[in-house]
Amino acid sequence: MITRDIDAFVAFARDAAADFGPATARAAFLVAPDGFALAEQAFGLAIIRLEQSAQDNAYMADAAAFDAQRASMEHRDLQRAISAVLPTVCFAGDPTTPDAVFPNNVFGTAAGTYILGRMRHPVRQREATRADIRGFFRDVLGYAETDLSTQPHPCELTGALVIDRARGLGFCGLSERCDEAGAALMHEAFGLRATLLFDLAPGEYHTNVVLAVLAGRAAVVCPRGFADAAVPAAIARLYAPHAVVCSDAEHAAFVGNCIALSAETVWMSARAGASLTGAHRAQLAAAGFRVETVALAAIEAAGGSLRCCIGEVF
Repeated sequence: MITRDIDAFVAFARDAAADFGPATARAAFLVAPDGFALAEQAFGLAIIRLEQSAQDNAYMADAAAFDAQRASMEHRDLQRAISAVLPTVCFAGDPTTPDAVFPNNVFGTAAGTYILGRMRHPVRQREATRADIRGFFRDVLGYAETDLSTQPHPCELTGALVIDRARGLGFCGLSERCDEAGAALMHEAFGLRATLLFDLAPGEYHTNVVLAVLAGRAAVVCPRGFADAAVPAAIARLYAPHAVVCSDAEHAAFVGNCIALSAETVWMSARAGASLTGAHRAQLAAAGFRVETVALAAIEAAGGSLRCCIGEVF
């Protein structure tokens, strides 16, 4: 099922058993933020990158806010921290792909398969051509390839599509980063049971900034990020009583861009963690989650946060 019908999706989802697959990833992969060196400079690829990515990413800071050294240190801290929870591989960055620090938009996995997404902006489309990352999935892990990167419909993988891996449910926000045809391609590629389509609010670019499903048993929802208020309300009811409904301040601080990397931990940036209210922290604890944070202020200047940095290996 792939539908815009909220009631039909919820009726199906309520009966979906948590037997689709593991609720959290078995490993993670990152791409180092080496391109941040270009983002500091006011010429060449930095201008191209800023002009393209900033067109539809309101979270992105001005070029002056980019700090390559600090971003690199934060990224190393991120890898060190999440490596305590699950095996984490980091690929070298490439200065010609300054947004590659957010690899989950380009590379995704399902059981035995890796998927390449079609990025909207040309500066990001070249990320899908990396032979080393393709080779890791194909030759080291032995995964089959589903390549969506050369077809014409934007489908920025787990940026646009939030997945309940336990139940095989997808929540796909449509924007310039993902159209309906691209959503259908991702639904098929990930082999999902059901996917709900909805429009993101004007100014929002990715679903995973406004929604997270945590290990199949909780959700973090930022209502302001959805064009139709009925959608986040329905998602919150679906995961009640473990649905954290974020305030505007929590939304702006990237609380919605969190991820469960184990059955017991939910990860977000230090900025998000500081914004999270005590009541919402207690709500996550009631769902069985301990909140872990990593300082990512420099990386957040690029318009994404912790979840955007993490590619999942299922």
